[in-house]
Amino acid sequence: MNDKTNAADLLSSAQLGPYSLKNRIVMAPMTRNRAAEGNVIQDMSVTYYRQRVSAGLIISEGSQISPHAVGYPRTPGIHSPEQIAGWQRVTDAVHEEGGCIFLQLWHTGRISHPSLLPDGELPVAPSAVKPAGEAITFSGPKPFVTPRALETDELPGIVEQFRQAAQNAQAAGFDGVEIHAANGYLLDQFLRDGTNQRTDAYGGSLENRVRLLLEVTDAVTGVWGSERVGVRLSPVNTFNDMSDSDPGAIFGLVVERLNQSGLAYLHVVEVDMLDCAPGGGYERRKLRDAFDGPYIANGG
Repeated sequence: MNDKTNAADLLSSAQLGPYSLKNRIVMAPMTRNRAAEGNVIQDMSVTYYRQRVSAGLIISEGSQISPHAVGYPRTPGIHSPEQIAGWQRVTDAVHEEGGCIFLQLWHTGRISHPSLLPDGELPVAPSAVKPAGEAITFSGPKPFVTPRALETDELPGIVEQFRQAAQNAQAAGFDGVEIHAANGYLLDQFLRDGTNQRTDAYGGSLENRVRLLLEVTDAVTGVWGSERVGVRLSPVNTFNDMSDSDPGAIFGLVVERLNQSGLAYLHVVEVDMLDCAPGGGYERRKLRDAFDGPYIANGG
């Protein structure tokens, strides 16, 4: 779970907040696109997660926090009673096998398409910056559209959606949650200056760009307690057309602030997903050394 963990250590037990994990192997979140109508988990996903309880910790595929957070076809949500009931079947199966599972809370932001959203609305983002590439839709790939910049007075609503989703994850029987602030999705879009061109309290300075993630973290830990909440980051990842002028500075500040929350863990994608290159090694090492709690290295 960190750079001091060797192959033998991976099979040894570990303490993660209140949980005693049987080993240090973590199943990272992976989008499966297997949800049924209404973005509800199906039988195959119950079987899928049951089969993977040999990992010390399972982190579920990303689950959108509202109908407005969808970015791909057939991805599960955690905002309706039917979705909660579907996930309850998964957590029951995992717990029957002695496993531990966290739910990943997800808002895709600009990485979406009107055809996936209620009433054909535009995707939202910190700023109206169109990503390069194509969205995956039910009718095949389509060019990304220019997103709508969120108004300042809309951001408390985003925080509340994360808080409610965290509460729904409790109702579904999860052991904790992971806040998805990586891979070019909404919270990552607020962190990086390639996508955040705002001039209000959520843009410009490093402190301002970190603000939304910290507000979401406070809301989610208010539901779960900090020892059952993790955060995922991807400081060197260019996936989904992401960039930042100084990733070491912004992500260094993120870790400094998250240390104050006493989180269960920090989960870092340590490579660029587009070519699996380990670029930004300096920043990666600094993040490992700077974080005070359990560190999950993904791709490193």
